[in-house]
Amino acid sequence: MTSKKLDKALDKSSKLQKNVDNFKELLDSLSDLDDKRRMLWKEIYQNAVDDRERAAILFTNATMTMDNSTVTHTTLGTTLTKYLERMSKSNEQILRLAEMIVKLEEREAKLDADDLYSQMHIE
Repeated sequence: MTSKKLDKALDKSSKLQKNVDNFKELLDSLSDLDDKRRMLWKEIYQNAVDDRERAAILFTNATMTMDNSTVTHTTLGTTLTKYLERMSKSNEQILRLAEMIVKLEEREAKLDADDLYSQMHIE
């Protein structure tokens, strides 16, 4: 691997790790999330990001080896489809996590409003 390619790979890896760290910070900010679920959601996110990245690398490598021959397209077509499916499934996992987090945030916001309302009536 050339120095430029290595630097680019390291840079991308660093960005992916920052995304995982940002996701962990988001989970840490949710007070209604228990530690087991927090750990599981972080692991799901990490695995989805890793799977998506690996599939993208394999997809890119496979497409770079293709030429204009029908044989190559026939041979690699199924493999490329599987890589795309893996990336799509990883995206779906991340979107599902985002939906669960939004629901939890909405529940926390509703609880805060209810607490405020009850405190105003106590006085």
